[in-house]
Amino acid sequence: MDKIKACVFDLDGTLTNTINAIAHFGNIALIAYGLNPVSVTDYKLYVGDGRDKLIHRILAANGADNAEMFEKVGSLYDENYEKDFLYDTDAYDGIRELLSSLKERGVKTAVCSNKPDNVAHFVIDAIFGKGVFDIVKGVKDGAPTKPDPSSALEIAAELNVKPEECLFPGDTKVDIATAKNAGMHSVGVLWGFRGREELENAGAEFIIEKPDEILGLLQGGF
Repeated sequence: MDKIKACVFDLDGTLTNTINAIAHFGNIALIAYGLNPVSVTDYKLYVGDGRDKLIHRILAANGADNAEMFEKVGSLYDENYEKDFLYDTDAYDGIRELLSSLKERGVKTAVCSNKPDNVAHFVIDAIFGKGVFDIVKGVKDGAPTKPDPSSALEIAAELNVKPEECLFPGDTKVDIATAKNAGMHSVGVLWGFRGREELENAGAEFIIEKPDEILGLLQGGF
């Protein structure tokens, strides 16, 4: 098996704990239009498939998933999130140290997120600093979301590595499917928004409990 040359990370629930921020801005938008807030526990189930599906799901929880409310709630969600994108958001413990260790080993790093592209860049640059990751890709208008492998494959091509030379760590079944669809090695992480059962059922090649276990995969997993 080829040596691992790159790690392509999911963002929310893998690099950064953003669930309270997502719930905060989602609920502000719901309440503004007379709808009920949704629990953080439910947000953990609703995230992972991109901004549009998140908005549809929180509206459906209110019995209000229609085109008019989707536009209103979605627009207010975006507006408020972009104004305060670091609200209650930080890297998970051990992530910064992991990134430093990967850099020391010459392993390239990238972010492949279903977050809107501009917000993904805002968050990454503010929390980790510009240039820490070789590539950051969120979702641009009209582009497919994970588990479509397009973005992951574009990252591999831009990094000049083969898909099979990449680890893809993520916290949901969407990330595991993305890795599989792209021909990358899937790594389910247990510190994010979902649990072991979902990752096992999705067929994760590896499941880890702490970020530094990725270094062990580099050394012994291949």
